[in-house]
Amino acid sequence: MDILCVCGNGIGTSVLLKANVEQVASQLDMDVNVSTADIGTAPGTAVTQDLVLTSAQLAPELEGVSTPVRVVHNFMDLNEIQQVLEDAE
Repeated sequence: MDILCVCGNGIGTSVLLKANVEQVASQLDMDVNVSTADIGTAPGTAVTQDLVLTSAQLAPELEGVSTPVRVVHNFMDLNEIQQVLEDAE
């Protein structure tokens, strides 16, 4: 599964979310390829992904993309990330 983690600039919280998604996916024995993007390039990048993860604040800016967009409220909450990944399978 190809997952795109999106934040405002693509270098801060999206990198943190990426690391946590990779950790949880490993624990779930999921085969994932996780990348990051800023909100400006995310709509174009999302079309090549299976899932987009972002914050509640940025999710409205991704409305209309064909890839499913899921909100993660707390990028540090591994249980929340696990639930999002399990729901996306």
